[in-house]
Amino acid sequence: MPVVALAVTDGMLHYELSVAVEIFGADLTHIVDPWYDFSLCGSGPVHVGRFHLEPDHGLDHLAHADTVIVPSWADTDRDPSAELIEAVRAAGAAGARVASLCTGAFVLGAAGLLDGRRATTHWAHARELARRHPAATVDPDVLYVDDGDILTSAGKAAAMDLCLHLVRLDHGSANANKIARRLVIPPHRDGGQAQFIATPLPATGNHPLGELLPWALERLNQPLTVEDLARQARMSSRHLGRHFKHLTGTTPLRWLHTQRIRRAQELLETTDATVDTIAAATGMGTATTLRRHFHRSVGVPPDTYRRTFRP
Repeated sequence: MPVVALAVTDGMLHYELSVAVEIFGADLTHIVDPWYDFSLCGSGPVHVGRFHLEPDHGLDHLAHADTVIVPSWADTDRDPSAELIEAVRAAGAAGARVASLCTGAFVLGAAGLLDGRRATTHWAHARELARRHPAATVDPDVLYVDDGDILTSAGKAAAMDLCLHLVRLDHGSANANKIARRLVIPPHRDGGQAQFIATPLPATGNHPLGELLPWALERLNQPLTVEDLARQARMSSRHLGRHFKHLTGTTPLRWLHTQRIRRAQELLETTDATVDTIAAATGMGTATTLRRHFHRSVGVPPDTYRRTFRP
């Protein structure tokens, strides 16, 4: 059972903290059994906004966790406590996967965990994070960054995206999607999407791509092009690209590629279909093409992914 520890101290924001509790602290054994061994870790009673928390363990327990999550730090002008910094540093040294939500990245930076790493935080604080930690590469334009054992997210909804990404890494895409459906949120937003999207994606049918996106998802087995999408949407390719960027924060081809990879993940997890069959079902053409793109996007070959997540 994976052990997840949430670092809690005074001065943290309740939204990102509650996101982590909702994902990792809920009883979701009806989806994955066993789920996570989850605990709150702090040096004593904690006040977060109007909430009063009693931690399960002291901060020294972080070093015993498989995954440590650091929620958003409210006052970035004030340094986190030395005790919190040392506990997070010790967890990283012990081999824990350490993830920060929003401005929790400032705690990771103070612990020296961002040196030589790529990271992100809320766009409004990215410049300050980069100034304080010049050894880190701060990307202000993405939702979250997975740099192996160090993961960082932008603010609010992006914290949920990163938490679901962690579930996807541990328990597979199909189970992460089940949890997303339970929370009534989109099943996956790629970490490389832009933080700032001018308009959130409205309900199907209420925007220019409302009919196009479901149409494309039903045809992932076909070699769709931007021209095919534009023709179906009855607009020029350039006009289509502008709508995609405005509504999804990415390009039509990148969106299509992400959907193909996610469909491949689900088929690998839930069916016995061969890699050749899955390549055809996802529009990748050949097993060689699927293996190349899958490994590049997910980090492991399709066969290894199946062995990891197939019940």
